[in-house]
Amino acid sequence: MALQSMTGFARSSKSIDGADIAWELKSVNGKSLDARVRLPQGMERLEQPVRRAIQARFKRGNIQAGLTITAAEIEALPAVNHAFLKQMSDLASELVASTGCAPATADGLLSIRGVLLAPDGEQDEEKRRQRDDSVLKILEDALDRLVEARCGEGDALQGVLSGAIDTIEVLTSRAEADPSRSVDRIRQRLADQVAVLMEAGTGLDESRLHMEAALLATKADIREETDRLNAHIENARTLLDEGGPVGRRLDFLAQEFNRESNTLCSKSNAASLTSIGLELKATVDQFREQIQNLE
Repeated sequence: MALQSMTGFARSSKSIDGADIAWELKSVNGKSLDARVRLPQGMERLEQPVRRAIQARFKRGNIQAGLTITAAEIEALPAVNHAFLKQMSDLASELVASTGCAPATADGLLSIRGVLLAPDGEQDEEKRRQRDDSVLKILEDALDRLVEARCGEGDALQGVLSGAIDTIEVLTSRAEADPSRSVDRIRQRLADQVAVLMEAGTGLDESRLHMEAALLATKADIREETDRLNAHIENARTLLDEGGPVGRRLDFLAQEFNRESNTLCSKSNAASLTSIGLELKATVDQFREQIQNLE
């Protein structure tokens, strides 16, 4: 399964019965799936089917779906929902009587959503159903195109993320092989420090100093951090190969990468290891930033 970015744009249109029907879809980053549907007046009945179609395709992202229907120039006049218009008129009369507000006007009543019906023969239930089916089929085509767009962005992101993981692996190997971590180097550095303290004539106990030095050497060992980094590297590559909506899990791994990088820097006992740790942190930050674009 391919990786998907959360950003993309798609459009699909078709002419049916003298009307141009077009869907435009726009997707941007989001912590969860949030669909916003914009429909022409009289088409509100399609909102739930549209939402279900979007939810069937995507797991994350803020998706805006807009439907436009441009009718032919020569067309019947809009139909009036007389029952609904009467209800609104009666309600307006009651408000005038009870509150003394200004009476409703004809143009005001006609502007209420649902009073005017789109002039597409909606009185014919079968024709309306056929029109709805056609509109939803065009939506499916637009959704297919949006998936393609998001997958195209996802392919590009996969290359960037794989490169970042490769860099993290190289830096981890450099940290493991850094000369400052060799037993001889650690022993010599501690011996020099102990010698300086003893020469200072502070009356410190030499055996106690050696014990403290050994304890510090143990605390400065970064083997656990590099082992965990290598495990996270393997898990991240598995998720990238798996594909699909793995953005949240990769984001969690990015947090773990960052935690181990910070610990490695805090345990550093040489400038060379600190430099590696800082470079590792910068790479992890870039990795996590790119992950925010993944579904």
